[in-house]
Amino acid sequence: MKYISVVIPLCNEESNLGHLYSRLIPVLESLGDFCFEIIFVNDGSEDGTISILRELRKKDSRVKYISLSRNFGHESATSAGLARAKGDGVILMDGDLQDPPELIPQMIKKWREGWDVVYGYRKSRPGEGWMKICTSYLFYRMINLLSYTRLPSDVGDFRLMDKKVVAEFNKLKDYNRMVRGMITWLGFKQTGIAYERSPRFQGKTNYSFLELLWLSFDALTGYSIIPLRLSIWIGFFVMFNSLMAGVIVLGDFILGGIPLKQMQGYTLQTVGLFFLGGVQLFMLGIMGEYIGKIYQQTLARPLYIVEEEDGFSTGNPCKTRQEEESKEPLVPDQTGGG
Repeated sequence: MKYISVVIPLCNEESNLGHLYSRLIPVLESLGDFCFEIIFVNDGSEDGTISILRELRKKDSRVKYISLSRNFGHESATSAGLARAKGDGVILMDGDLQDPPELIPQMIKKWREGWDVVYGYRKSRPGEGWMKICTSYLFYRMINLLSYTRLPSDVGDFRLMDKKVVAEFNKLKDYNRMVRGMITWLGFKQTGIAYERSPRFQGKTNYSFLELLWLSFDALTGYSIIPLRLSIWIGFFVMFNSLMAGVIVLGDFILGGIPLKQMQGYTLQTVGLFFLGGVQLFMLGIMGEYIGKIYQQTLARPLYIVEEEDGFSTGNPCKTRQEEESKEPLVPDQTGGG
């Protein structure tokens, strides 16, 4: 019997958690020949999320949860859940019901066909503003243009992964991480299923526009050194144009095209200095971003700290059931001995 793990990171999802559970359980129970666990990761929620998780755990032993000591971010919370998932297949999804649980059977069907990773890609994004849609569109195209890791467009974290993929993911030591990019980098056989993404059931997103912008830049510098190489070409371009401008001005002066009085002006020099200074600061910022990532990696701090967890000492329920079914019935002693 196959074992499915569902990993769901949560941050202030008190209003969505009950509805998510009530929709997810019937889908998982309808799978028939699968048993499952649901791993919720509370990423420093400030509402009643952890209280609801404790109640769900009391009434359903298939529910397990991890509560982090503070908000470590979506990627770290996801990594915490994947580190504890023991299923033959692991499903990763968000807790705001934008990822429909009803798509899980289709993912499992693809998995049974031999695919190692089955991700959902969004055909539409209702309920999201034009700014979010545009920035998301530009994010995927920019990453694929400036990175060696080719991310499928309009794909979030909603996916099913074979246990061998999860095992390799858990070996990665990246401190600054983007889970979907890391899984793409791992390779293996990957395919997608299109779906209509629903609006958030309740509440509002935890990411502001500025936070999404920094997340995009963090992902770009985390998966590509092309910005560093681009800075070389920009520097060469500025240097070349400055040199050509100097040659032209000097030539006009020698040939008498520009009077000496005009050559004494500082306007062109001032503009050139400010432009060159801006380019230098921009390049230093890019290099500083990479140096900062190196610094964070060398600190070797943990990705997250677990404050509370429950349900992980019970082991694999499928394995227990299989062991019970495989036990031979006791045969009475036929020797007549005492």
